[in-house]
Amino acid sequence: MIAKTRAFSIAKLVLAVAILSGATLISPLVAAAAEGTPISYEKESLAEYEQQLASSQIQSVTINKRLRSLRITLKDGRHVLAKYNKKELPTVKSALAAKHVSVTVLTPTEALNEVKAKPVHHKLRYIVGGALIVVIAIVGGVLFFYRRRRAEE
Repeated sequence: MIAKTRAFSIAKLVLAVAILSGATLISPLVAAAAEGTPISYEKESLAEYEQQLASSQIQSVTINKRLRSLRITLKDGRHVLAKYNKKELPTVKSALAAKHVSVTVLTPTEALNEVKAKPVHHKLRYIVGGALIVVIAIVGGVLFFYRRRRAEE
């Protein structure tokens, strides 16, 4: 009779742990791939949008009233972003309806969330930070000057 060696059972244990850890690492990657990547929109002018509308290249449009923007999905799969001028929404909607393009208008809360998602430039923070550095430098210079003066006395 052949006795089992301890090394063989340890090798099985290491292999099982490696397979389980690999499975736990792969499952979030598969879930992330299933969600897809976020859509990136190319910016274009209103004239280009009108040309695409005239040639029936537009598949669907999402309108954000707050930003006055049109997120356009073209029939070739591209995504573009166009902005319309003030008070042109009724003419844009009627032109899209005439070409039988599916239109989605964002609710006010969805539009507001999209506004908040835009990157904000923190110019005020940079100004305050610069002023703080200047104040610290002045206070440090004054303290250094008085310390030197006391040492001389």
